[in-house]
Amino acid sequence: MMFSNAIVRKPCRSMIKGLTEANLGVPDYHKAIGQHESYVCALRECGLNVKELEADENFPDSTFVEDTALLTPHCAIITNPGAPSRRGEIIGMKRVIQEYYSDIEEILSPGTVEAGDIMMVGSHFYIGLSVRTNLKGAEQVIRILNKYGMSGSTIKLGKVLHLKTGLAYLENNNLLVCGEFLSNPEFKKFNIIEIPEEESYAANCIWINDKVLIPKGYPNTKQKIIDAGYSIAEVDVSEFRKLDGGLSCLSLRF
Repeated sequence: MMFSNAIVRKPCRSMIKGLTEANLGVPDYHKAIGQHESYVCALRECGLNVKELEADENFPDSTFVEDTALLTPHCAIITNPGAPSRRGEIIGMKRVIQEYYSDIEEILSPGTVEAGDIMMVGSHFYIGLSVRTNLKGAEQVIRILNKYGMSGSTIKLGKVLHLKTGLAYLENNNLLVCGEFLSNPEFKKFNIIEIPEEESYAANCIWINDKVLIPKGYPNTKQKIIDAGYSIAEVDVSEFRKLDGGLSCLSLRF
Protein backbone atom coordinates (compact mmCIF):
# COMPACT_ATOMS: atom_id res chain seq x y z
CA MET A 1 0.00 0.00 0.00
CA MET A 2 1.03 3.59 -0.49
CA PHE A 3 1.07 6.12 2.33
CA SER A 4 -0.19 9.71 2.21
CA ASN A 5 0.15 11.05 5.76
CA ALA A 6 2.32 10.94 8.85
CA ILE A 7 1.88 12.21 12.39
CA VAL A 8 4.93 13.09 14.48
CA ARG A 9 5.52 14.82 17.79
CA LYS A 10 8.51 17.02 18.53
CA PRO A 11 10.84 15.79 21.28
CA CYS A 12 10.35 17.40 24.68
CA ARG A 13 13.05 18.59 27.05
CA SER A 14 11.96 15.94 29.55
CA MET A 15 13.00 13.24 27.07
CA ILE A 16 16.16 12.92 29.15
CA LYS A 17 13.94 11.14 31.70
CA GLY A 18 12.50 8.72 29.15
CA LEU A 19 12.31 4.97 29.59
CA THR A 20 15.38 3.06 28.46
CA GLU A 21 17.41 -0.08 28.93
CA ALA A 22 19.96 0.88 26.28
CA ASN A 23 22.74 2.10 28.61
CA LEU A 24 23.95 4.49 25.91
CA GLY A 25 23.92 7.66 27.98
CA VAL A 26 21.51 10.57 28.34
CA PRO A 27 20.14 11.90 25.05
CA ASP A 28 21.17 15.40 23.97
CA TYR A 29 17.90 17.33 23.62
CA HIS A 30 19.21 19.94 21.18
CA LYS A 31 20.81 17.29 18.98
CA ALA A 32 17.56 15.30 19.10
CA ILE A 33 15.62 18.33 17.84
CA GLY A 34 17.90 18.58 14.82
CA GLN A 35 17.67 14.86 14.12
CA HIS A 36 13.89 14.99 14.39
CA GLU A 37 13.75 17.85 11.88
CA SER A 38 15.82 15.79 9.44
CA TYR A 39 13.51 12.84 10.00
CA VAL A 40 10.46 14.97 9.17
CA CYS A 41 12.19 16.20 6.02
CA ALA A 42 12.83 12.60 4.98
CA LEU A 43 9.15 11.75 5.46
CA ARG A 44 8.15 14.69 3.30
CA GLU A 45 10.62 13.68 0.61
CA CYS A 46 8.79 10.35 0.49
CA GLY A 47 5.65 12.26 -0.46
CA LEU A 48 3.91 12.36 2.92
CA ASN A 49 1.86 15.19 4.38
CA VAL A 50 3.33 15.48 7.87
CA LYS A 51 1.37 16.77 10.83
CA GLU A 52 3.80 17.95 13.51
CA LEU A 53 2.48 17.97 17.05
CA GLU A 54 4.07 20.20 19.65
CA ALA A 55 6.25 18.68 22.35
CA ASP A 56 4.47 17.46 25.48
CA GLU A 57 6.64 17.87 28.58
CA ASN A 58 4.24 15.74 30.63
CA PHE A 59 5.30 12.62 28.75
CA PRO A 60 9.07 12.11 28.27
CA ASP A 61 8.57 9.36 25.67
CA SER A 62 5.82 11.09 23.72
CA THR A 63 7.95 11.67 20.62
CA PHE A 64 7.56 7.92 19.99
CA VAL A 65 4.04 8.32 18.65
CA GLU A 66 3.92 4.94 16.91
CA ASP A 67 3.10 3.18 20.16
CA THR A 68 -0.11 5.14 20.75
CA ALA A 69 -2.17 3.94 17.78
CA LEU A 70 -2.42 1.43 14.97
CA LEU A 71 -3.62 3.15 11.81
CA THR A 72 -4.96 0.64 9.29
CA PRO A 73 -6.55 1.26 5.88
CA HIS A 74 -10.00 0.61 7.40
CA CYS A 75 -9.90 1.84 11.00
CA ALA A 76 -7.75 3.36 13.72
CA ILE A 77 -7.04 1.50 16.94
CA ILE A 78 -6.06 3.56 19.97
CA THR A 79 -3.69 1.45 22.04
CA ASN A 80 -3.24 1.04 25.79
CA PRO A 81 0.53 1.27 26.37
CA GLY A 82 2.10 -1.32 28.63
CA ALA A 83 4.33 1.33 30.22
CA PRO A 84 2.11 3.11 32.80
CA SER A 85 3.97 6.41 32.31
CA ARG A 86 2.86 6.45 28.67
CA ARG A 87 -0.86 5.77 29.01
CA GLY A 88 -1.81 9.42 29.16
CA GLU A 89 -0.35 9.97 25.69
CA ILE A 90 -3.32 8.29 24.02
CA ILE A 91 -5.77 11.01 25.12
CA GLY A 92 -4.27 13.73 22.97
CA MET A 93 -3.50 11.33 20.13
CA LYS A 94 -7.12 10.22 19.91
CA ARG A 95 -8.19 13.82 19.30
CA VAL A 96 -5.65 14.14 16.49
CA ILE A 97 -6.66 10.87 14.84
CA GLN A 98 -10.31 11.91 14.85
CA GLU A 99 -9.30 14.45 12.18
CA TYR A 100 -8.47 11.56 9.84
CA TYR A 101 -10.61 8.57 10.85
CA SER A 102 -14.31 8.10 11.54
CA ASP A 103 -13.93 4.46 12.64
CA ILE A 104 -11.88 4.51 15.85
CA GLU A 105 -11.55 1.53 18.20
CA GLU A 106 -9.78 1.34 21.57
CA ILE A 107 -7.86 -1.27 23.53
CA LEU A 108 -9.18 -1.64 27.07
CA SER A 109 -7.44 -2.76 30.27
CA PRO A 110 -6.34 -5.29 31.35
CA GLY A 111 -5.25 -5.55 27.73
CA THR A 112 -2.08 -3.62 26.88
CA VAL A 113 -0.74 -2.87 23.42
CA GLU A 114 2.05 -0.73 22.03
CA ALA A 115 1.98 -0.52 18.25
CA GLY A 116 5.75 -0.90 18.01
CA ASP A 117 4.82 -4.54 18.53
CA ILE A 118 2.63 -4.65 15.41
CA MET A 119 3.90 -5.22 11.87
CA MET A 120 1.54 -4.83 8.93
CA VAL A 121 1.93 -7.18 5.96
CA GLY A 122 -0.87 -6.44 3.53
CA SER A 123 -4.11 -7.04 5.41
CA HIS A 124 -2.44 -9.23 8.05
CA PHE A 125 -0.89 -7.90 11.23
CA TYR A 126 1.78 -9.69 13.27
CA ILE A 127 1.50 -8.79 16.96
CA GLY A 128 4.46 -9.29 19.27
CA LEU A 129 3.75 -10.46 22.81
CA SER A 130 6.21 -8.46 24.88
CA VAL A 131 6.60 -6.73 28.23
CA ARG A 132 4.49 -3.92 26.73
CA THR A 133 1.88 -5.90 24.75
CA ASN A 134 0.02 -8.73 26.47
CA LEU A 135 -2.18 -11.52 25.13
CA LYS A 136 -5.41 -9.85 26.25
CA GLY A 137 -4.45 -6.74 24.31
CA ALA A 138 -3.40 -8.73 21.25
CA GLU A 139 -6.68 -10.64 21.26
CA GLN A 140 -8.58 -7.35 21.29
CA VAL A 141 -6.57 -6.12 18.31
CA ILE A 142 -7.29 -9.31 16.37
CA ARG A 143 -11.02 -9.08 17.08
CA ILE A 144 -11.05 -5.49 15.82
CA LEU A 145 -9.04 -6.39 12.72
CA ASN A 146 -11.45 -9.24 11.96
CA LYS A 147 -14.39 -6.85 12.29
CA TYR A 148 -12.95 -4.78 9.42
CA GLY A 149 -11.99 -7.72 7.21
CA MET A 150 -8.33 -7.93 8.28
CA SER A 151 -6.45 -10.56 10.27
CA GLY A 152 -3.81 -10.85 12.98
CA SER A 153 -1.60 -13.40 14.72
CA THR A 154 0.74 -13.34 17.70
CA ILE A 155 4.51 -13.78 17.93
CA LYS A 156 6.20 -14.40 21.29
CA LEU A 157 9.24 -12.19 21.86
CA GLY A 158 12.35 -13.28 23.70
CA LYS A 159 14.99 -10.58 24.04
CA VAL A 160 13.81 -7.54 22.10
CA LEU A 161 11.62 -4.73 23.46
CA HIS A 162 9.20 -4.57 20.52
CA LEU A 163 8.50 -6.78 17.51
CA LYS A 164 9.72 -4.11 15.11
CA THR A 165 13.00 -3.84 17.00
CA GLY A 166 14.09 -6.87 14.99
CA LEU A 167 11.83 -6.91 11.93
CA ALA A 168 10.87 -4.57 9.10
CA TYR A 169 8.57 -5.43 6.22
CA LEU A 170 9.71 -3.77 3.00
CA GLU A 171 6.74 -4.85 0.84
CA ASN A 172 7.17 -7.19 -2.16
CA ASN A 173 7.50 -10.10 0.30
CA ASN A 174 10.88 -8.77 1.52
CA LEU A 175 11.52 -8.87 5.26
CA LEU A 176 14.50 -7.45 7.18
CA VAL A 177 15.23 -9.89 9.98
CA CYS A 178 17.64 -9.92 12.90
CA GLY A 179 18.42 -12.06 15.93
CA GLU A 180 15.73 -14.21 17.48
CA PHE A 181 13.40 -13.91 14.49
CA LEU A 182 15.79 -15.59 12.04
CA SER A 183 14.80 -19.02 13.30
CA ASN A 184 11.08 -18.30 13.63
CA PRO A 185 9.11 -20.53 11.23
CA GLU A 186 6.41 -17.82 10.91
CA PHE A 187 8.72 -15.81 8.68
CA LYS A 188 10.11 -18.56 6.41
CA LYS A 189 7.69 -17.63 3.62
CA PHE A 190 9.33 -14.22 3.18
CA ASN A 191 12.42 -13.28 1.23
CA ILE A 192 14.71 -12.85 4.23
CA ILE A 193 17.24 -10.01 4.27
CA GLU A 194 19.40 -10.93 7.24
CA ILE A 195 20.75 -8.11 9.38
CA PRO A 196 24.04 -8.93 11.12
CA GLU A 197 23.90 -8.90 14.89
CA GLU A 198 26.43 -6.08 15.17
CA GLU A 199 24.04 -3.89 13.16
CA SER A 200 20.87 -5.09 14.89
CA TYR A 201 19.63 -1.53 15.49
CA ALA A 202 19.31 -1.11 11.71
CA ALA A 203 16.64 -3.82 11.55
CA ASN A 204 14.18 -1.06 12.41
CA CYS A 205 13.77 0.54 9.00
CA ILE A 206 10.61 1.89 7.37
CA TRP A 207 9.32 1.44 3.84
CA ILE A 208 7.47 4.49 2.53
CA ASN A 209 6.24 4.61 -1.06
CA ASP A 210 9.09 2.53 -2.52
CA LYS A 211 11.82 4.24 -0.52
CA VAL A 212 13.40 2.76 2.61
CA LEU A 213 14.47 5.00 5.49
CA ILE A 214 17.37 3.48 7.38
CA PRO A 215 19.32 4.67 10.42
CA LYS A 216 22.64 6.28 9.58
CA GLY A 217 25.85 4.40 10.27
CA TYR A 218 25.06 0.80 9.31
CA PRO A 219 26.91 0.12 6.04
CA ASN A 220 26.23 -3.63 5.77
CA THR A 221 22.49 -3.18 6.21
CA LYS A 222 22.51 -0.25 3.80
CA GLN A 223 24.18 -2.31 1.09
CA LYS A 224 21.85 -5.28 1.57
CA ILE A 225 18.79 -3.07 1.12
CA ILE A 226 20.30 -1.41 -1.97
CA ASP A 227 21.14 -4.86 -3.37
CA ALA A 228 17.47 -5.82 -2.87
CA GLY A 229 16.56 -3.06 -5.29
CA TYR A 230 15.45 -0.21 -3.04
CA SER A 231 16.33 3.45 -3.00
CA ILE A 232 17.22 4.57 0.49
CA ALA A 233 17.50 7.62 2.72
CA GLU A 234 19.75 7.57 5.77
CA VAL A 235 18.57 9.39 8.89
CA ASP A 236 20.65 9.92 12.02
CA VAL A 237 18.54 8.94 15.05
CA SER A 238 21.35 8.28 17.53
CA GLU A 239 19.74 10.34 20.31
CA PHE A 240 16.51 8.36 20.05
CA ARG A 241 18.42 5.09 20.16
CA LYS A 242 19.47 6.08 23.67
CA LEU A 243 15.78 5.76 24.61
CA ASP A 244 15.32 2.40 22.85
CA GLY A 245 13.60 4.23 19.98
CA GLY A 246 14.05 3.78 16.26
CA LEU A 247 12.86 5.11 12.92
CA SER A 248 9.42 3.50 13.00
CA CYS A 249 8.76 4.67 16.57
CA LEU A 250 8.88 8.35 15.59
CA SER A 251 5.83 8.48 13.32
CA LEU A 252 2.41 7.15 12.53
CA ARG A 253 2.23 6.54 8.79
CA PHE A 254 -1.01 5.97 6.91
